[in-house]
Amino acid sequence: MEALFGSYGVEWLNLLVRWLHLITGIAWIGASFYFVWLDNSIRPPKPGSPLAKAGVSGELWAVHGGGFYNPQKYLVAPAELPSDLHWFKWEAYATWLSGFAMLFIVYYFNASAMMIDKNVADLSSLQAVAVGLGTLAGGWIVYDLLCKSPLGEKPAVLGSVLFVLIVAAAYVLTHTLSGRAAYIHVGAMIGTMMVGNVLFVIIPGQRKLVEAMEKGQSPDPIYGKRAKVRSVHNNYFTLPVLLIMISNHYAMTYSHAYSWLILGAIMAAGVLIRHFFNLRHAGRVSLGFPVAGVILLVAVAIAIAPAPRKAVAAQPVAAADGHGHGDAAAAPTAADIARSGHDIGAVQQVVTARCASCHSAQPTQAGFASAPGGVMLDTPEQTKQHAAKIYQRAVQNKDMPLANMTQMTDSERQMIGTWFESGAN
Repeated sequence: MEALFGSYGVEWLNLLVRWLHLITGIAWIGASFYFVWLDNSIRPPKPGSPLAKAGVSGELWAVHGGGFYNPQKYLVAPAELPSDLHWFKWEAYATWLSGFAMLFIVYYFNASAMMIDKNVADLSSLQAVAVGLGTLAGGWIVYDLLCKSPLGEKPAVLGSVLFVLIVAAAYVLTHTLSGRAAYIHVGAMIGTMMVGNVLFVIIPGQRKLVEAMEKGQSPDPIYGKRAKVRSVHNNYFTLPVLLIMISNHYAMTYSHAYSWLILGAIMAAGVLIRHFFNLRHAGRVSLGFPVAGVILLVAVAIAIAPAPRKAVAAQPVAAADGHGHGDAAAAPTAADIARSGHDIGAVQQVVTARCASCHSAQPTQAGFASAPGGVMLDTPEQTKQHAAKIYQRAVQNKDMPLANMTQMTDSERQMIGTWFESGAN
C-alpha cells in the first residue's frame, strides 16, 4: 500500500487523469468542429415556407449511423422554448479541469525537474509555479479585454493581435521555464482562454436568451452574436492547442534556441489549415491556405534540422553521481572520446552517471516511479538498444538529461556522438 502513496501512485494518477483529459478533450473539440461545420453548411429555407415563417435561418439533411437527421438553426430563438434543451458546456469544463489537474500532477508537484532549467533562469519551484499560474490568469484577462475593446469589431485585426500576444507569451516563457514547461503553459493559456469563452461569454449569453423567452420577452440577438464570435475564436485555437498537447514528445521543437518562434510558425500553419476547412464548409475552396500552411511546416523542419556535429575539446569537470553531485572524477579526455567508437564501457559510464537516475528499472530521481517512456539504461545492452534515442536527445537536441540536472558535459555528449556514429557497438 505504501507504493500507492509515492511516485508509483502519482504515475497511476497521471495515467488516469491524462486519459480523462483526452476523452473530454475529444468530446469538446469534436462538438466544436461539428457545430462550426454545421453553422457553415446549413442553407436558408425557401422564403414563405413553414420553416422560414417559424424563424428558421437554416437547415440541412444528413445521414449517419443508419439514420437521417434534420438539424435546424433559429436566427435568435424558437417561438416556444423546448422543455428538453441540451447545453454543450460540461465537455469544456471537464477538459479544462482535467488539464489543470495534469499541470499539478506532472509539472507543479515536481517543478524542480519539470519546470526549471538553470541554464534558462535560476528559479525556485515556487517561482516557477507562480509563473505558470500567472500565465493562465493573465492570458485570459488580456485576451478578454482585447475582445471587449474596439478591436472586437475588427476580427482580422484582433486575430493578428492575439497571435502576436500568444507568440510574445511563448517568448517570455521559453526564456523563463524549461522548454517543455514553456510549451505546455502556452497551450494551457490558450485552453484557459477557450474555456473562459464558454464559462463567461457563451453560456451566460445563452442563459440570457433562455431567460428572456421564459419571461415572454423577445431575446436580444447581441448575446448570440457575442457567443458566436468567441466560438469562432475557440475553433481557430483548437489546432495549436492539440499541437502543444503532443509537443512534449518532440524535443526538436521545444529544445531549439528559437523554440518560441518555431511554436509560433507551427501554430500559424495550423490556423491556415483550419481556415481552409472553415471556408470549405461554407462552400469556398481556397487551396492557398493549406498550401501556405504546408510550406510553413516544411520550412520549419528544414530550418531546425540538426547541423553536422562539431568536435568539442575535452574539459576537466566533476562527474555527477546520478543526482547532479560531483564525485571528483574527470570528464572524458580526447583519447577517451576517440576510442569511444569502439568502447561501450566508457559510454556506459557516462550513461550511468548522467541518465540512469531516471532511466532505470528503479529510478532514484524524485518524482519518477518508472523509467520515462520505458527506456531503461542500466546495462550496456540496453544502452545499445536505445542508442538512436540517446544520440537524438543527448547529442542532437541536447534536451536530455532533463534540464541537464545531472550536468552532462559537452565532452560527454561528444563521446556518445562518436560512439553512435561509429556503429554503437
